[in-house]
Amino acid sequence: MHTLRLPPKRCWGLLRLGCPRRSGGLPALAYPPPHLLGRRPYAAQAAEAVLDKSSAKADSASQAVSEKRTLTAESKSFAIGMFKGQINTEQVFPYPSALTEEQAQTLQELVGPVSRFFEEVNDPAQNDTLEHVEEKAMQGLKELGAFGLQIPVHFGGLGLSNTQYARLVEVVGMHDLGVGITLGAHQSIGFKGILLYGTKQQKEKYFPKLATGETIAAYCLTEPTSGSDAASIRSTAQLSPCGTYYTLNGSKLWISNGGIADIFTVFARTPVKDEVTGEVKDKITAFIVERGFGGVTRGPPEKKMGIKASNTAEVHFDGVRVPVENVLGAPGAGFKVAMNILNNGRFGMAAAMAGTMRGLISKAVDHAANRTQFGDKIYNFEGIQEKLARMALLQYVTESMAYMISANMDQGATDFQTEAAISKIFGSEAAWTVADECIQLMGGMGFMKEAGVERVLRDLRIFRIFEGTNDILRLFVALNGFQNAGNQLRGLQRAVKNPLGNAGLLVSEVGKRVRRKAGFGTGITLKHVVHPTLNSSGERTVRAIDLFAGVVEEQILKHGKKIIDEQFVLKRIADSAIDLYAMVVVLSRASRSLERGDATAQHEKMLCDTWCIEAYDRVTQNLTSLRSDSMRQFFRNLRGISKAMVENEGVVSQNPLGI
Repeated sequence: MHTLRLPPKRCWGLLRLGCPRRSGGLPALAYPPPHLLGRRPYAAQAAEAVLDKSSAKADSASQAVSEKRTLTAESKSFAIGMFKGQINTEQVFPYPSALTEEQAQTLQELVGPVSRFFEEVNDPAQNDTLEHVEEKAMQGLKELGAFGLQIPVHFGGLGLSNTQYARLVEVVGMHDLGVGITLGAHQSIGFKGILLYGTKQQKEKYFPKLATGETIAAYCLTEPTSGSDAASIRSTAQLSPCGTYYTLNGSKLWISNGGIADIFTVFARTPVKDEVTGEVKDKITAFIVERGFGGVTRGPPEKKMGIKASNTAEVHFDGVRVPVENVLGAPGAGFKVAMNILNNGRFGMAAAMAGTMRGLISKAVDHAANRTQFGDKIYNFEGIQEKLARMALLQYVTESMAYMISANMDQGATDFQTEAAISKIFGSEAAWTVADECIQLMGGMGFMKEAGVERVLRDLRIFRIFEGTNDILRLFVALNGFQNAGNQLRGLQRAVKNPLGNAGLLVSEVGKRVRRKAGFGTGITLKHVVHPTLNSSGERTVRAIDLFAGVVEEQILKHGKKIIDEQFVLKRIADSAIDLYAMVVVLSRASRSLERGDATAQHEKMLCDTWCIEAYDRVTQNLTSLRSDSMRQFFRNLRGISKAMVENEGVVSQNPLGI
């Protein structure tokens, strides 16, 4: 037996990958402080509250575990593993199927009636014109049980799983996004807090009427001075001297269902005493508020670009007495409640977008197959073929993400927040692209109201903004990944201080970095889970993950905690993570189809291979650019141009005519 001797300095030199050494080694990656756009990034508004830790707490927690455990993938999240150069296949391979035979039968019995309702009863154009959902449609939705899809059966709901819910949301998204927002604001976020955090008494009191649609719910977080920066809300709730109720004051802005809801999940600041230090601090608390409490008023319906059928209004709370038993979760835990409600609902948005794209693609294909120009059907022209193929790719990826995440949740996964954020970003942007290209393909016909596509385009624009803007969610995806990768590197630093006690670990980790630096790859593979005919796409994905992890490590070593200020870098890291996750989900789904011999298997193989070829090129270009001097100059130019515009209050350059 030979004793391994690796001097700490040499180990650390290998781990640094040629980056300048910083005093004190790798700093802890604290979660971003509470400010964002116009100041410094605050991705925590789109993040799970559990990540809101100080560096000291992170260091303290990591010291409590062994070096080996620190470097082991504690998270089963595939997306998080990518940042560390790991492939955690448990949640992605094989493509998950979470429906039992009974659930599949129930879903089958629901999809038909819901589809017929939207085809025969609901009129999306009329809803858009009226700027509210027609009464006959609202009544029909109530009769279908559409307002209580996930409320347990014993409370009067349908008790659907996340996967069943996603399928019905896809049907709604295919037909009428305005109705979809009315339903989603009610249950995906409106009463989701009661579902996740409600006491037995709260559920017994509110669920029966919420399930039937007799009462409508709304989610009240955004304020005039608090949008993405949710931690800066100013609404307050003061506990009464007798300790039996809170007095709530404040206003909420742009609340979906705000003008028609009777039950509100409201977030406000409350004084909370720290049990350890005795210090009293203002923290966010979540409340269930009834319009019937008094002091709850609404503004007029907002005039909007799209989703006009959905009611959006201000909601004001003036001296509202809220019983203490209506606190949702614990006093002071409202931020966590707010973020987890959003995290648990995002997969539904991807499902809705998949449905919307399916409907748009049908219109585009019908037009392409029947429109004749220059003596030929336009689907025979390669320009049109590329448009249709790209539409299909975007729909396939979005749909694959939605049902993978819903299945993960149904199977008990707890670490799916990054994937859910990715699905929301990807799906909302994909659907916008598909709608835009559908109009382009249909030409003047697509621009006319009669075709119905312009309404869908208007409706889609909000999805990149609400429930966490895509800009904020990109920061969340990147910073969440950096946080986990940073934890791993800090563990390595400590292991280097005791090389003899961590010899095996150091050989493995240092070896990975040497191989990656030399361009040989780290040995990770997907061959054991990907169908053999998809091996080339699997290999592209592995190479991209290796490159991704190397660049992530370089950026951590270069910027340390200041990475939170590097939004140019974070955006490109997030875009690469989104592309990588998309590659994996289509590899998984296409592999399953090929294994089962599905009728569409070869078509899905084409979709998968095509996506992976182009996504690999995008990832490579994005990541290698972060290593170049020209890109750093490009970033400096962007800062300079933007600063000059702000100082000039608009465009700086003069009209070329000089007049």
